[in-house]
Amino acid sequence: MDFNVKKLASDAGVFFTRAVQFTEEKLGQAEKTELDAHLENLLARADCTKNWTEKIYRQTEILLQPNPSARIEEFFYEKLDKKIPSRITNGELLGQYMQDAANDFGAATPYGSTLMKVGEYQRKLGETEREFMQTSAISFLTPLRNFLEGDWRTISRERRLLENRRLDLDVCKARLKKAKVAEAKASAEHELRVAQTEFDRQAEVTRLLLEGISSTHVNHLRCLHEFVEAQATYYAQCHRLMQELQRELARFPNTFTVTPSISAGPSGVAQSAMPAAPHSKAMEADGLKIEEVQAPAAGTRKAKVLYDYDAADATELSLMADELITVYTVPGMDPDWLIGERGNQKGKVPVTYLELLS
Repeated sequence: MDFNVKKLASDAGVFFTRAVQFTEEKLGQAEKTELDAHLENLLARADCTKNWTEKIYRQTEILLQPNPSARIEEFFYEKLDKKIPSRITNGELLGQYMQDAANDFGAATPYGSTLMKVGEYQRKLGETEREFMQTSAISFLTPLRNFLEGDWRTISRERRLLENRRLDLDVCKARLKKAKVAEAKASAEHELRVAQTEFDRQAEVTRLLLEGISSTHVNHLRCLHEFVEAQATYYAQCHRLMQELQRELARFPNTFTVTPSISAGPSGVAQSAMPAAPHSKAMEADGLKIEEVQAPAAGTRKAKVLYDYDAADATELSLMADELITVYTVPGMDPDWLIGERGNQKGKVPVTYLELLS
């Protein structure tokens, strides 16, 4: 017990002298030993690395998991060293709702069958998102967190120890200046030599740790490439799934029709807002004899093709992404389709694959 009291008193005395030295330095009443320029640069670089790594880590967390409640739950599971429960994504949940609704409405109805198909692809998108989140968490977030919770804590601890050694050194320098008696000077010089040795040793340890920041940058650079690769794969999969879904929907039967808006013309007579469509010599319920359709110039528009499209039969026109074609409609035609022309070629084309320009 006596030993503990003495140690406590000694520690309190050291703390007090350091606090006095630190305060006098801030007030300009005491000299401060400056670190060499190389070490100062390493410290500044380390602080910059820590600050930006922390910001990038936090924002990536928000990107991968926008729900703050879910992030807090994951944080507690990690602290308790327990496995985080698998969580369904919003896309998967939406897909499930759509498919459940389709079963209630009737999967054989146009609306029900479309809901079922869209729900299927929403679930696929949700599964793709979950895989992306898991891959990014392992390859990108984990290394950043390991640096902040591991290497940086070690660096911070050694930096605090270096600052304490510097304060002890400056206290010894101040005592030597104040010593008047030869015996006091000899004791102060001995303490100064010991303090200088400890300071130099701690400065070297801290320098080696700080120089390791370069290796951290190399590791984070590799992780950044893996994160971008995971993003590219994720967005490519999403794009492919949406193209597949559009092609599926383009072949689905639709029972809804769009009624053109009516506006009054210059003579006061109500006129359709849609341009007059050409008449066909022959028309069937499910298709047109495209070669017999003639369109007046006033009813045509230019359109840019957004995606490649393979014609399902002879009445359709195959499309190539980014090409320009001429399109128009005819009375009684499915509103999801237009007549497309490319030179002497003519056929039905799905509206969802086009961007109307004029």
